[in-house]
This record gives sequence, structure tokens and C-alpha cells, in this order.
Amino acid sequence: MFAINTKSKRTKKQWALFTIGLIAIIIGIVILSFYGIRKINREIQRQKLLMNNVVVEITDLKIKAPVLEGTDNETLSKAVGHFNETGTVGSGNYCIAGHSSTIYKEYFNDLKNAEIGMEINLYDKEKKCYTYTVSEKFIIEPNEIWVLNDFGDDRVTIITCTDDGTQRLAVIGIKNPC
Repeated sequence: MFAINTKSKRTKKQWALFTIGLIAIIIGIVILSFYGIRKINREIQRQKLLMNNVVVEITDLKIKAPVLEGTDNETLSKAVGHFNETGTVGSGNYCIAGHSSTIYKEYFNDLKNAEIGMEINLYDKEKKCYTYTVSEKFIIEPNEIWVLNDFGDDRVTIITCTDDGTQRLAVIGIKNPC
């Protein structure tokens, strides 16, 4: 009679493959954890900024972004920025800029889908809402700063890059009467 050996011995090759697989799984978990924690941290920071700052919201485009003062790179890496020396929330030409990118998740990625008649809501720091209606949407060159001028009415001007980054998309909203 033949005895069947139920114990299988693993070869060195099998152990090496097992070890490599285990290391790959551990590395994968570490990488996913890093990006997961980073995403959670970014969302926590975003929520804090939304609570403590002016907010721009275009509900139809699922855009909701905190607005910080200034348009320097550091500011725009965290939120959208208000151009210094332009209007205030609810008064004058309140001009803001933010990034859009086909590669990265940026606040104004979907701004290109804005349509005439859409509503833009601005919330001041006390969360009072000012509603604007999109009246214009056009492309300008990066050096065209006339859109930042005061036009004698109450409006919001939102500026972002076009998909290729060579020009700027401007969306204008006129404040609705109270």
C-alpha cells in the first residue's frame, strides 16, 4: 500500500513568491492609506474654510468653494481667491479666480458648463446669501484685466483657466434685486 503524504513541503520558489506577494500587498495598503489620509485631511481643511470664509456656490454645477483674500499661488492651492481692490460680497464687481484642470480635482473644473440664467450664490462670513444670475460667459486673454473693473452695478466675476491653460474663462453674474 502506498501512503499519501498530506503534508506538502513548500519549495524555496513558492516561499519567495509568497513573500513577494505579501510585500506587494503591504506596500499597496501603505500607498492607499497615504492617499486616503491625505484626501480626508484635505476635506477637513475644506470644511473649515467653508465655515469661516466667504463661499461661492453654483448648485447646478455642484461647485462650492471657500473664497480667501488674494490670488497668489498659496491661496489658490487651498481655495479660490478674491482679487484685491475689487468689490465686496453683494456690492460692486466682486471678482474671484480659481484653478481648473483636466488632471486634478479643482474647484472650477465644471465652470465651463455654466449657462446663461444659472444662479450663483455668494455667502458672506456671516452666511448671508447674495444671489446672482449668470448673464455672460466668454473667453479672454490672460492680460485682459478690464473684467475686474467696476461697471456701476453689483456683480460677481469668476475667472478660471481654459482647458489648455492658454486663455481665461470669465463668467459674469448680475446680482438679483432683493
